[in-house]
Amino acid sequence: MRGPTLRGLHQYAAKCLRLRSYLESPGDGRSRPRIPASTLLWAILAGLLLRRSAFYAIEALVGSSARRALPVRRVFGDDTLRYFTERLSPMATRLALASILRRAKRNKAFAGCRFVGLALDGTAGGRRRKAACRLCRPFRNALREIVGYRHHLVLAVVVGGDLTLPVDVEPYGPGDSEYAAGQRLLRRLRAHLGARGIDYVVVDGEFATAPFLHLAGEVGWPVVARLKENLPELLGAAQRRFRSPAPHLSFRDGADRVELWDADDFDPWEALHWTTVRVIRYRQYKPNGEIAEAYWLTDLSSLRISRRCLYVLAKSRWQIENQGFNDAKNRYGLEHICDHHPDSLLIVWLLTCLALTLERLYRLRYLHRGTHPVRPAILLWQLFWLSLSVPAPHDTS
Repeated sequence: MRGPTLRGLHQYAAKCLRLRSYLESPGDGRSRPRIPASTLLWAILAGLLLRRSAFYAIEALVGSSARRALPVRRVFGDDTLRYFTERLSPMATRLALASILRRAKRNKAFAGCRFVGLALDGTAGGRRRKAACRLCRPFRNALREIVGYRHHLVLAVVVGGDLTLPVDVEPYGPGDSEYAAGQRLLRRLRAHLGARGIDYVVVDGEFATAPFLHLAGEVGWPVVARLKENLPELLGAAQRRFRSPAPHLSFRDGADRVELWDADDFDPWEALHWTTVRVIRYRQYKPNGEIAEAYWLTDLSSLRISRRCLYVLAKSRWQIENQGFNDAKNRYGLEHICDHHPDSLLIVWLLTCLALTLERLYRLRYLHRGTHPVRPAILLWQLFWLSLSVPAPHDTS
């Protein structure tokens, strides 16, 4: 079949992204494997790309006539995938994701983007009525009664222009927090990506705390954080400062009209060891009459970045919501529990990030060579399914 296929995507990952060694040896911890790790790894990735994340669905795929086109050489059951993912090292997949991002940047995948950012945010998924692993966290109703358990993780996504590439996840369980998991994730990504791989970090207001902001400064990345009620003194000072004056800048953002206020001489709160804090406020008027307003704080000075660029950096946080959580949960099954084992859960989350990153680089960069338009994700998914059909032989009797 001509056009994009899963076999072509496998070759693209192995050759263009230099992932051949990882695809053949992904950190298998099984003592006496009968089925190669490369076969099981690609079967999971192919299932995620086909939006069939459940292990039962992957078993059905490799047991059908589509196995030749996946390409997967062996037939196996869902219990084999459980055993495999429970013993697969997450570090190998994390290093593979980091190497993809470094190579993508060297290959000018972000050439049209002035600043490459890293967005961090937490989410939950995989509900259960009873706790079954160390990552299960209770959730309560309005009466503070435990009504079930679910899993939490912090997702890191590289944002830049039209590319939104998941790069790592960090789970947290009982006694842990989104805030602590985000710090662990930030330290690890600094070691894997390097200081020059990222230009800034954009986070929601829950991460706008002195320890997290200090950590970002230690690793060498400026921070753009949402300013909310958890910093009442700074928020109140910004609201009083920007209440009466005319906006410092007005411009069009697509069909919306935006007014922006900016000041870089706010006093830091007591625990923050910054000299000053820069705060912007924007008010976005939509064609339907809705008005969106937000405050953001940063350590990027006005001499380093303009108001308009700072607005773009702040708005890039929505990429982790729209192209991160929305796609991963609604299309790639991030909330589905394939195997209720903490190591298996982490591996499936990481492989979901890898599948999303491979699909987007393949669709938006590799397949977009030439003058033809970019294929929508739904069209590529349909072409992947069509490529699995095996032509029936001609009847020559």
